[in-house]
Amino acid sequence: MAGWSQIAKRIRVPLGFLFTILYFWLAQPTWPVMALGTIAVVPGLMIRALASGHVRKNETLATSGPYAYTRNPLYLGSLLIGIGFAVAARSWWVGTALVIMFFAIYIPVIRQEEAFLRSKFPEFDSYARQVPRMFPRLIPVPQGRENSGLVGFSLDLYWQHREYNALVGSLAIMAVLAIKVEHLWRLIATAL
Repeated sequence: MAGWSQIAKRIRVPLGFLFTILYFWLAQPTWPVMALGTIAVVPGLMIRALASGHVRKNETLATSGPYAYTRNPLYLGSLLIGIGFAVAARSWWVGTALVIMFFAIYIPVIRQEEAFLRSKFPEFDSYARQVPRMFPRLIPVPQGRENSGLVGFSLDLYWQHREYNALVGSLAIMAVLAIKVEHLWRLIATAL
């Protein structure tokens, strides 16, 4: 599985771009389903933004902010964004492809990253026993003040990790879906 994890880690971004082309081709959005999809996309973006401002890659084990609820808030945010865009696409094919990609690509990558964290940070095992891998706890792991809200959040880290790209990409996807909706409406109007 370690071999596939390495491959999955390398292909996940290019595969995402390839999937985007398929996504736009298969998407059949309407304004109501786009609004419904946004209900999942916005919290996903917020979780990712908050998480990126708490993680100091390869320096310390992130356990504050959203990391007090789930070990993988960035992937949880991505999952919510993916669900939102699957809803907005109004296509079973898109939803099925997202589920397959999540299990085939992201689960192995998460396991590989956890193996790395386990080897780098001795406290990871204790943290992993208290905090679930993906779906969050309702109450954060008590560690003191750094777990509350934005305390410990660094806007500099948010910019350094270029997390704004998730927002820009999401806005671009919604814009293309909006164009597709308007184009469909024009086709329907001219057919009538």
